[in-house]
Amino acid sequence: MRVSVALCTYNGARFLGEQLDSLLAQVRIPDEIVVTDDASTDDTFDRLRAFSERASGDGIDVDLRRNPGNVGFAANFDATLRRTTGDIVFLCDQDDLWHPDKLARMLAEFERRPRLGLLHTDARLVDADGRDTGCGLFEALEMTRAEIEAEHAGRAFDVLLRRNTVTGATAAIRRQALVDALPVPPGWVHDEWLALRCSLSWEVDCLEWASIDYRQHGGNQIGMRRRTLREKLAGIDRPKRVFMADVADRLQLFLQRCDDAGLDLPADKRAEIEARIAHARFRAALPVAAFARLLALLGEVRTGRYGRYSSGWRSIASDVMDLK
Repeated sequence: MRVSVALCTYNGARFLGEQLDSLLAQVRIPDEIVVTDDASTDDTFDRLRAFSERASGDGIDVDLRRNPGNVGFAANFDATLRRTTGDIVFLCDQDDLWHPDKLARMLAEFERRPRLGLLHTDARLVDADGRDTGCGLFEALEMTRAEIEAEHAGRAFDVLLRRNTVTGATAAIRRQALVDALPVPPGWVHDEWLALRCSLSWEVDCLEWASIDYRQHGGNQIGMRRRTLREKLAGIDRPKRVFMADVADRLQLFLQRCDDAGLDLPADKRAEIEARIAHARFRAALPVAAFARLLALLGEVRTGRYGRYSSGWRSIASDVMDLK
């Protein structure tokens, strides 16, 4: 199988060198590295040009481009993924460090399982200096044993419809699954879109093994850490009603894109998506008045949707207290 790495950069000079070195230190080196710099203002692009010469010397095809203006990380990843040509495409961030057997170990899973469309892994969370924080990615995501086993059993759609568990920096996707999923629509983060879209037609699974050091340094586009109890109850980083309305709108767009693509969406999965949308819209329009809110909550609790699409008692408690 031909292997591509899709790397996006923006003002990443501080940590980029270690990441690039780790790509060339792979037991199974990639066949192609496609890089797009999003109009960096530091010396990121100069470092990439030097790396391109090194990688080419190792027999790796390098496609290096620079955007004339900043387009944002989601659009940049979409464009970069489109230029890849490999059978398996690995997503790559600029500030992590890949473990030497990442490519070989993940590629073996794709070779063994022809219906595997997307594979993601755990990661070791490290600080800006590369020190272990004592917390793994799955732990920080609070992935439950039930969620992990559901992915192993081929039920990733059920997990991903409730919430995204796939971190792009640890993920790889099969070429045909990528073609099916692109383009990434506005409002969606690329890894979340690719995972959910892929789960409709392909297997999505995880390896319970850390494939990278996932660096947390305060400048991450999307970072990860343990959450406080207050954060767990609220569950979001913006006003809850706004967040829930956004979830509903994005899933409505997801359905529309599936229909536009002519995807024969199974009736049970369509019903699940519609129920998820209804639950998000309920939480977005939760009454402000305490008594009215409690009455509405009782009705929604009876549907069982808090358990299927939210965090069960934690989300119920958040809505009872009307945490923002």
